[in-house]
Amino acid sequence: MELNDPAVVSDQDKFRSLMKEQKNLETLVECYREYKKCNETIEDSTSMLEEESDADMREMLKEELSEAKDKKAELEDKLKILLLPKDPNDEKNVIVEIRAGVGGDEAALFAADMYRVYTRYAERQNWRVETMSVEDIGIGGIKTVSFMIKGNGAYSRLKFESGVHRVQRIPATESGGRIHTSAITVAIMPEVEDVEVDIDMNDCKFDVFRASGNGGQCVNTTDSAVRLTHLPTGIVISCQDEKSQQQNKAKALKVLRAKLYEMETERQHNEESQLRKSQVGSGDRSEKIRTYNFHQGRVTDHRINLTLYKIDQIMDGDIDEIIDSLIAAEQATMLAANG
Repeated sequence: MELNDPAVVSDQDKFRSLMKEQKNLETLVECYREYKKCNETIEDSTSMLEEESDADMREMLKEELSEAKDKKAELEDKLKILLLPKDPNDEKNVIVEIRAGVGGDEAALFAADMYRVYTRYAERQNWRVETMSVEDIGIGGIKTVSFMIKGNGAYSRLKFESGVHRVQRIPATESGGRIHTSAITVAIMPEVEDVEVDIDMNDCKFDVFRASGNGGQCVNTTDSAVRLTHLPTGIVISCQDEKSQQQNKAKALKVLRAKLYEMETERQHNEESQLRKSQVGSGDRSEKIRTYNFHQGRVTDHRINLTLYKIDQIMDGDIDEIIDSLIAAEQATMLAANG
């Protein structure tokens, strides 16, 4: 067994990978064992019914047979899902980017609201949040924010959040009571290991500047913030949350690695356009995925036509019902595609 190999034990990345694989296989094996047990119960009960003449005993056997058949059907559905191809990124941490779009200050205020939604959701999952950079507008709104969420299965739960989120509500500054529509974009990227994306440091230009905003006593006293420009793609990343240049530089490279990985994944997906169109949501940032209507107290996910009248709970990070519905829809699509 590989897990007992000293060479594997000393390689922590390999060891963690194999532990995750073992855990996934244990779930599949346990489900299959239950399935086999149900089949045995069905065979035994059917055989005994053919020989049994006592009315009470026959009734009991029929009930046992019915329960076993129902459970078998449930386990068959579960096995089909467990045998579906796994997204290799599902267990990874994620880097989240939220940007205010159309709608001016109201879009920036909604970006701040959604930042809170995801941080509250992370708290509910006992995940850790590390803010990487924030550009605020001074009235409680956020023009753009980047942060990392660290936790088991973070990408598997949050990957469907990529796209345009639209809000319809009456802004606090609106005296006429008119409903205003604005939008933000959300990007969810899996954290990528160094070995997965090779970055030529000659393609990277680093500038340092003085951090601003929240960040402790060192803010505005040292040039600790870092701006990274990737020359071949024109990608620009700023990180100022940490107190040292080296820490901010490391975080900026993490974001760049994730962005380059996302670009390559997008290119591959475009080559498989038919498969991409069949998915629940392409993850395209230009795709309007959800509307938050405060006046009517509803949230609608347009990809699966799901509407929930619980906007207060959702804005407090209670988004499991939406995520579970999206995962179920994707699984149904994959099952249909696999015949």
